[in-house]
Amino acid sequence: MKRTVLITGGSRGIGAAIATLLKKEGYAVIAPTRAELDLKSDNSIESFIQHHKAARIDILVNNAGVNNPQRIDEVSDENITETMQINLIAPVKLIRAVVPGMKKRKWGRIVNISSMFGIIARGRQVLYAATKHGINGVTKALCLELAPHNILVNSVCPGFTATDLVLRNPPEKVKALVAEVPVGRLAKPVEIARLVHFLISEKNTYITGETVLIDGGYTCR
Repeated sequence: MKRTVLITGGSRGIGAAIATLLKKEGYAVIAPTRAELDLKSDNSIESFIQHHKAARIDILVNNAGVNNPQRIDEVSDENITETMQINLIAPVKLIRAVVPGMKKRKWGRIVNISSMFGIIARGRQVLYAATKHGINGVTKALCLELAPHNILVNSVCPGFTATDLVLRNPPEKVKALVAEVPVGRLAKPVEIARLVHFLISEKNTYITGETVLIDGGYTCR
């Protein structure tokens, strides 16, 4: 059976790698553009959900996210609202929308792309850490709620990855980040995609409620 995947933030970086790999593996991929699904807008989310109400969505990958580092005494209300909305509120709303169909079919897979900073923390990351720790909590709670319906829910927690978000830093900053990683390099987006592919596949029949780190050993320090 050809499974249908809804993935947010599928136009670049890790999301694009996931979408590309899943298409190659024969999945039907729905990867809306920002014009089709603006996660900052509750109206856009609701409109997208209504438009796809009849679609059979077997798998949801909540990948889209934002990270605007600020020290706590600098944090703006706009940053609070945007980060919470995109990284935490929107994923929960999308999960709420797709779960009834998954329950009806007694099969589903949900992967939340979190971060190693959903396990540990770093300075100037109070909002990002809050939302990534939060989505990991969502994963664990949903595991307990949805496992009886054969719906498996996991978080994937990447470390420093060769995406625009990291590579926009000055070269010396990137070099310093790499120096902190035991394997001595950034992750490739396709490496994250391969992990997601396994977790949503028919081969995964028992892994659920996990926060799976893929960080080159960074958090072992």
